[in-house]
Amino acid sequence: MSANLEAGLRSGAQALGLSLSEGQIQHLLAYVALIQKWNKVYNLTALRDPADMLTHHLLDSLTAIAPLRRHTQGQSIQVLDVGSGGGLPGVVLAICMPELQVSCVDTVAKKAAFVQQVAVSLKLPNLRGLHARVESLTEPYPVICSRAFASLPDFVTWSRSALAEGGVWMAMKGKHPQDEIEALPGDVEVFHVEPLTVPGLDVERCMVWMRPQND
Repeated sequence: MSANLEAGLRSGAQALGLSLSEGQIQHLLAYVALIQKWNKVYNLTALRDPADMLTHHLLDSLTAIAPLRRHTQGQSIQVLDVGSGGGLPGVVLAICMPELQVSCVDTVAKKAAFVQQVAVSLKLPNLRGLHARVESLTEPYPVICSRAFASLPDFVTWSRSALAEGGVWMAMKGKHPQDEIEALPGDVEVFHVEPLTVPGLDVERCMVWMRPQND
């Protein structure tokens, strides 16, 4: 793993105000190495350049840490990452917030298997990959997140059966998705839209927090 990648990760985490332990830094770098290793077999990402993986995958996913920490306040809770693919942001959340129990669900068996592989390789007992359609899940999760997964209406509709009472949805999106927000079911409330800045990427990103109104 190149020294450049490590330096980029350290400066990116610092720019995001995250104090990551040495172990967490090494885990994140090992995760990128696993993506590179398995990408040919599992087709996890279209990106091949480690520098692009750093900005578009790792640092992009790391922008979720501070908002999620503010929400969970250090509680040990279950988090469901929907349409996780190769585990973004779920694996990053599991590494950086060991108090969480993170389940990454994907309809593609190979991608769920890869997340399981990451959990074993990096010895992350708080991470698991699920091969399933999110609509079939009924175990309650207090936080359900997604990154570049589907439209907001589809995301909340498909994952609703898995949302715990009093739970929230956390959707990582590109530019402010006003059209999608307006198309949400009438009983879903957007209670916060948070702009996100990805170090090294000049793109618009935001996080949309939602909850059912008639819980």
